[in-house]
Amino acid sequence: MNITRQIALTTVGVALAFMFGCNSDTSKQDVYYMIAANVQLPYWQTASNGFKKAAAQYKVTANVVGPSSYDPVGELDALQKAIQAKPAGILISVSDASVLEREINRAVQNGIPVITMDSDAAVTRRLYFIGTNNAEAGRLGGGRLIERLSKGNIAVFTIPGQPNLEDRLRGFKEALATQPGLKITDIVDMKGDAATAFDKAQQLVAGTGGKKIDVFVCLEAVSGKPVADAIKRANARDREVISWDADPATLDAIRDGTIDATIAQKPFTMGYFGLRMLWNVVHNPPEQLNKDFRTDFYSPFPVFIDTGTTLVDRSNVDLYLSATAVATEK
Repeated sequence: MNITRQIALTTVGVALAFMFGCNSDTSKQDVYYMIAANVQLPYWQTASNGFKKAAAQYKVTANVVGPSSYDPVGELDALQKAIQAKPAGILISVSDASVLEREINRAVQNGIPVITMDSDAAVTRRLYFIGTNNAEAGRLGGGRLIERLSKGNIAVFTIPGQPNLEDRLRGFKEALATQPGLKITDIVDMKGDAATAFDKAQQLVAGTGGKKIDVFVCLEAVSGKPVADAIKRANARDREVISWDADPATLDAIRDGTIDATIAQKPFTMGYFGLRMLWNVVHNPPEQLNKDFRTDFYSPFPVFIDTGTTLVDRSNVDLYLSATAVATEK
């Protein structure tokens, strides 16, 4: 082999090694985090599947972290650890904006793009929000209730202070303003705990407090099944239940008639689209990351990406059950 050919081959070999080595290092460093509270819920498992599917397509690493019960402080700890790991980007559902705001801003200040999903923190420097138009979804649920009843007492199961749930409650109230016979008489803080929801529902079904609750509205996924179970146990079939999300237990309760309807969101889409958008920010970064893009007339980002909702009742529940079964098999 002549010296010229040997030098050429060596040069090509070094270039290829450098190229593939850089790609390999980049791949290893391209780590994205999805952070939420209550990550063991079916809802968050579905969101996690979407996040990881997009990660596989982009050949990056996806980490899903957070407490296994409703715990804003635990979520804060997960966020702090994620920031310390210096990931490429963070997708986060905000359980309590007052607890997480400072660290979200710190992540962005440290050059880590943050997008919120499912529950927003609009006052932070997150880039934008991906998820449900929660006020509109609340109005959808309220409209369904008005179709069913003209008067009655309503108990709402929620977690006060969680941004997305506050928006849903606001939407419900706006819808109910057109039907003065329907009144919210109880706001139940079920603290993200199924047992708490069940116990409180049992008390309300039994008439504790001297009034009959005609309608139970569950603004998040955890309380739907336990409230339905309490009603079923009391054989109180004259009560209406409107729930949230499309986990299998909720869908089964719709099929047997215990729950009238649920508002189905798209957590898979939130996770899938969230990673794709983070990847795009990382590989096409704005000139300045730490700014308020909400007030920027030439912002490269939207304020909000609506992933959509559907009302599920007995007329279409089998479609959702079939889709859930197919997704589980995969």
